[in-house]
Amino acid sequence: MKRHRDKEWELAIGPDTVRLFILKAKALSAAVNDDYADGTEHEVEFDGDRHDRHGHDGLAEEKTEDLTEKELRELIGDLNVDEAAELVALAWIGRGDYDASEWVDALAAARERPHRHTAKYLLGMPTLADWLEEGLEAIGA
Repeated sequence: MKRHRDKEWELAIGPDTVRLFILKAKALSAAVNDDYADGTEHEVEFDGDRHDRHGHDGLAEEKTEDLTEKELRELIGDLNVDEAAELVALAWIGRGDYDASEWVDALAAARERPHRHTAKYLLGMPTLADWLEEGLEAIGA
């Protein structure tokens, strides 16, 4: 992916705000990765007698993940329409759907998405933090 430093980017959402989202997304990802560290937790395997070996700590574990996710959802939900569209466009550029030189097109497509579903959409991206980082880097912000 080419870096596009010759353009001055005027973003409604500040790069520092995007970096905050990146940190929150990494924290959420780390919480999920820690839960799955041994490769067997949360997997349901059936032997010949159909016993499940589903090991997790129940609600204590769920609450920790939910707090991080809830916080990130609220932060994204607090964005105005322009900021939300830019966050989606940055993720798309980081993912490689658009090149930094196609910022206007990426932003136009992101604005067509329903604003109220932005948090759900972004949190559904498996490597959101990485894609936002790469998007910021691509535009030189």
